[in-house]
Amino acid sequence: MTPQLKTPARVPDDEEGPSRDEIFTALSNRRRRNVIKYLKRAGDDARVRDIAEQLAAWENDLEIPEVTYKQRKRVYTALHQSHLPKLAASGFIEYESDRGLVSLTDESRQLEVYLEIVSDNEILWSEYYVGLAVVCGLLAAAAWVGTVPFGSVSGYAYALLFALLFGVSGLIHRTITRRNRVE
Repeated sequence: MTPQLKTPARVPDDEEGPSRDEIFTALSNRRRRNVIKYLKRAGDDARVRDIAEQLAAWENDLEIPEVTYKQRKRVYTALHQSHLPKLAASGFIEYESDRGLVSLTDESRQLEVYLEIVSDNEILWSEYYVGLAVVCGLLAAAAWVGTVPFGSVSGYAYALLFALLFGVSGLIHRTITRRNRVE
């Protein structure tokens, strides 16, 4: 019989902080993601009841004054019993359950890269850059073979065009990524 090996909760790596498993566990639930989103918008300390009220509004597609006591209570209970303790145990938030206060920690910055949103009508940036590279490669091949009018353009002009295309694409990528990031 082979001995059972226990997998550590934290896989040691070069950096201190939460493991990828802890990050994915924290973000695997919509309510926990929405807690992070709320806290990023709220700033310093937030009250659990305010978080519960906003999450209930988001989940029920309502304005805050329209949220019922039952909807708010359901979210509050889940936050208090499950979601906030999990986020606190991973070090992403500080949760003072006796005072009902929650705040982000420095560790929460590690979640940002995983919170980027890609809309249904957008392509992935990796697909965009592969497509752009293919187009640039086809243009370069057409120029190399001497296809009219591509053969009459200098190599410097193509180099400048490609650098410009990738530079503008990078700036647009950065702008859209910032816009789509859950705050």
